[in-house]
Amino acid sequence: MPNPAYNYKKFAILYVDDEEKSLKYFARAFEEQFRILTAPTALEGLKLLEEHADDIAILMTDQRMPGEKGVWLLERARQLRPRMIRILATAYSDMDAAIAAVNTGSIYRYITKPWDPPQLETTLMRGLEFFMVQRERDELLREKASVLRNAMVADRIVSLGLMAAGLSHHIRNSLVAVKTFLDLAPNKLREE
Repeated sequence: MPNPAYNYKKFAILYVDDEEKSLKYFARAFEEQFRILTAPTALEGLKLLEEHADDIAILMTDQRMPGEKGVWLLERARQLRPRMIRILATAYSDMDAAIAAVNTGSIYRYITKPWDPPQLETTLMRGLEFFMVQRERDELLREKASVLRNAMVADRIVSLGLMAAGLSHHIRNSLVAVKTFLDLAPNKLREE
């Protein structure tokens, strides 16, 4: 069930699969709830990732495709955008690829094909929620760091001001002595 606190269309989900029917079915099944992008190869998926890197929250890819495999794309996505949620969708026969992807930290979830639409919808919602919470946390941390940096700068400026005031006091005292000497010097010269 969708959480009304989240805008599930704010970020896109990229699904990469060499099976045209799978891409169409995925888009048709989820385009009302989510913003969907699709690609038929890992290379085209990587191109979309590079073009829309700030807009894509989830990358879901099939493992077995002609050319580069899904795990290859997941690893490139991890290097490009480490916070992106990565999901590997593959048949039971590709367990070795799934285990390798899990062990290298390249994926958030492993989904078997054929996928169960309600279960996949829940996984996608939770993945988007996780992505948005991470992003919000990162933004709050950046804001907090900025506030702390500004407070440190302000503290340094106050310290410099206090130091300047102290130096001014000492310099002024020294100048008063010099001025007094200069004021008295002509009188002393006349007396001698």
